[in-house]
Amino acid sequence: MPRTPPPDRAGFPAFVDLQTRWNDNDEYGHLNNATYLELFDTAMSYWQIENGITIRGPDAWRFVVVESGCTYFREVGFPDRLAAGLRVARLGGSSFRIEIGLFRAGEDEAASLGFFVNVLTGADGRPTPIPDDLRARLSRIAV
Repeated sequence: MPRTPPPDRAGFPAFVDLQTRWNDNDEYGHLNNATYLELFDTAMSYWQIENGITIRGPDAWRFVVVESGCTYFREVGFPDRLAAGLRVARLGGSSFRIEIGLFRAGEDEAASLGFFVNVLTGADGRPTPIPDDLRARLSRIAV
C-alpha cells in the first residue's frame, strides 16, 4: 500500500509557533515519540486560548481525548523551531477531529501529522452537544 505523502502548509488555516527543547531529544538525537503528542497538545491549547476558548478553571470546556495518533515523515529535533499547523478535519455533534502538522522553520512539507479526537462532555462526564458559539470557532479552521 502506498504511503500517504506529507501535507503541506497550504492545507492548514491556523499556525502556532513552537520551540523544541534540549530534553525533547531521545538517545538517537531526534525528538522523542511521546514529545510529539505533547507538542500537538500544546499547539492546540495555545490556539484555543488565542481564540477565546477557556481551557482552565471553573468555566473551562471539558474536552476528553478519545483517540490520538501520529504519522512521521522526517526527523525533527532540538534546536529546531517548529510551526504547528492546525485544522479541524471533522466536526460532529459532540466531537471533533483536529489535525496538527509540525513544520520545521522554512519548510513547506510537514515533518509529522498528528491528530486528536475530542469529545465535549458535561459535568456528568457524558458527551454533550457542541454549542453554536464554540462550533463557529472550530469551523474557522475546518477543512
